[in-house]
Amino acid sequence: MSRSSQFTRLAGPVDTATHGEYRITRRADDPRPLYRFTGRITEDGSSGFTPRAGRYHLYAGWFCPWSQRVTIARALAGLGDVVGVSYVDNARDGRGWAFRERYGPDPVNGFTLLREAYEATEEGFDGHVSVPALWDRDTATLVSNDYKGIGIDLGTRFRPLAEPLVDTYPERHRDEIEELDAWLGPAVGHGAARAARSGPDGPLARVALLDAFAKLDERLATRRYLVGSTLTEADIRLWVTLVRYDAGPNAHRTLNPGLHEYPHLWAYARDLYTVPAFRDTTDFASFTVPGAEVPDWHAPSTRPPA
Repeated sequence: MSRSSQFTRLAGPVDTATHGEYRITRRADDPRPLYRFTGRITEDGSSGFTPRAGRYHLYAGWFCPWSQRVTIARALAGLGDVVGVSYVDNARDGRGWAFRERYGPDPVNGFTLLREAYEATEEGFDGHVSVPALWDRDTATLVSNDYKGIGIDLGTRFRPLAEPLVDTYPERHRDEIEELDAWLGPAVGHGAARAARSGPDGPLARVALLDAFAKLDERLATRRYLVGSTLTEADIRLWVTLVRYDAGPNAHRTLNPGLHEYPHLWAYARDLYTVPAFRDTTDFASFTVPGAEVPDWHAPSTRPPA
């Protein structure tokens, strides 16, 4: 029997009556970042984390766009047999994310709560328990819960171990990828959820979001991908918000009539959905608001040549 198959323990049901709602505790006098673990994988081992098959395991969530960024990068890097992945349940209470029957037990440590991985890394951990989180089997600690760093490392550090389907973070385009992220991260990646909230910030976020959509639609009228001639990390980062837009923040069409209002952006999003790494890491049921009308992601799309 393999070590992973021995673990069968599962967390109990979500119980907010006992444990309350999950909240991120932030104190004004605490300078530590929200995503506290920022280890990096380096080829020369200078960070203490070297690329090796079977050493790392990714804790992810189907519902989470930041997790999906990383699982797409993992798939495009050809790491299916190199870096493991498992999924926490879609619901949580005050204890944070947990392993339940829906997606099965934690295959690496047998934890029932993801918090246990954080506490194994930092005794008395009092920060944000988030996915994705990259676990190191060798040291029995978390390497990182910084989704940006994890995605880049999976896309770039394992070349001697696996043949990537595409180079998602080519050196010649890295500056442009990060320049786009400095704009699209706040306006779209974080802005879509903010735009749907009530309060004074909602209308401003909506204006920034729809303005970004319009500019992206214009950009994608003459090019297949955001940067260069192949898909990159820039496309991954944008797409995970686009696929959730009409199923989540705009489920009731309160922000605009739908992503189809931007025909080139909508065709671009559907084109990426035909890529197995994007399609196979998407579970609409995990993030679709009840009663939402999800558009037809299988509709054919015509795109400019790369």
